[in-house]
Amino acid sequence: MKKTLYLKFILAYFIFGVFSFIIVTTFVPSMTIEHLVREKAEHLYVEAVRIADTYAAGLYASETDLETVKDQLDSLAFYLDSTIRIINPSGRLVLDTDVSLNVEEEVTIENFDPTATSGSYYMVNDFFGNFDRDMISVFSPITYRYVVKGYVVIHCDMQEIQESCNSLLNISYITLVILFLLSLIILIFFTEMVYIPLRKITYATEQYASGNMHYEFQVESDDEIGYLAACLNYMASQIAGAEDDQKKFVANVSHDFRSPLTSVRGYLEAMIDGTIPPEMHDKYLNIVLNETERLTKLTNSLLSLNNLNTKGMLLDRTDFNINQILRTTAASFEGTCRKKTIVIEMILTGEELYVTADMEKIQQVLYNLLDNAIKFSHHDSVIKVETSVKNNKMFVSVKDSGIGIPKDDLKLIWDRFYKSDLSRGKDKKGTGLGLSIVKEIINCHGENINVISTEGVGSEFIFSLPLSEDEED
Repeated sequence: MKKTLYLKFILAYFIFGVFSFIIVTTFVPSMTIEHLVREKAEHLYVEAVRIADTYAAGLYASETDLETVKDQLDSLAFYLDSTIRIINPSGRLVLDTDVSLNVEEEVTIENFDPTATSGSYYMVNDFFGNFDRDMISVFSPITYRYVVKGYVVIHCDMQEIQESCNSLLNISYITLVILFLLSLIILIFFTEMVYIPLRKITYATEQYASGNMHYEFQVESDDEIGYLAACLNYMASQIAGAEDDQKKFVANVSHDFRSPLTSVRGYLEAMIDGTIPPEMHDKYLNIVLNETERLTKLTNSLLSLNNLNTKGMLLDRTDFNINQILRTTAASFEGTCRKKTIVIEMILTGEELYVTADMEKIQQVLYNLLDNAIKFSHHDSVIKVETSVKNNKMFVSVKDSGIGIPKDDLKLIWDRFYKSDLSRGKDKKGTGLGLSIVKEIINCHGENINVISTEGVGSEFIFSLPLSEDEED
């Protein structure tokens, strides 16, 4: 897989920086200077209107003389840092704050046209060629008796506006650089919180894809990435556990098949080559027969377990009398119990007790539990089988007074092929699959099975089944 995500993020970061710089240098200057010009023009226009309504109007109404107006406008021009002019409609210059007053010298502004502002109150240019640089020129008409007698024009040098604009742009550029540098925090955050954990997860998936399910990694994060890493770790551990169980399963199957096959082959070869005399053939043929029965039992158990795993919850549920099934199953062990002088004591709730379950599979559960109870019980002992009802559930208890199960083995007895050290010498014909089959069947019914056991005292297995609707009523 190409590792380009980080490169793409860095590229996007620099593209963002370049575009931000282009936007700031292209659009911000024009927008800034336009704003400053408009703001300056509005301020000057207010002053121009005030001059037109006071000083200039008094001049045309002969209420004041030109020199007085000139002195007043000079002070105002200095305050405004501008040039103030009074111009007749014909373009003749009446008063100019930048020039000494000289009534004998007539100055006319060529091509003067107060309508050149196109409906606005200001314009930005060289004022009809009167200046050698651009100026902001603000117009305000001077009216006397409803007649326009002239115009008050205030000029402001654009260089001042440009300097203000440059100052603001410098602030914008500095702010842009600061933001660009601060945005590195996002890049660092992305690296630490996203990219590095993602690299760990990617490397881990590569390890798992190559079959290394025991590879472990940690992502210290409480967000979705941390949750993904935890799920991936858990998945790998489960798969690794399943692989280990599979290897153990194959090893156990191989061992349990190899042992009887070795015995069968050894006895048969011994009988063929004469090591075992003909008069003893019957004895060893019975041993061979027992070993083949052991293989048959192991094969049937494996098939049963496989069918349970593949079919899952596909059960043939019917209503049946669990008490009758218990009696029938217990009766099938009559010969074995007689040999060990074991008594099966039945403590059943009522003559009939109906449950809803798969009768054939529940019978298999009871057979396996009774078979284990008899197998690990002492001679001259009692096995108690009891049924009880509680909260619309039927509970079956199979209790023996045998060798019991060590505390450390209680959680392992449901594993396939597991045999505790105490049980290994008891019955070499055991497959270690009986309780696994029992657990699978009960789980398929959506019920539970538990065990209570004390080493040297005995064991009790208890499982539940749902009562049939008739019993609930």
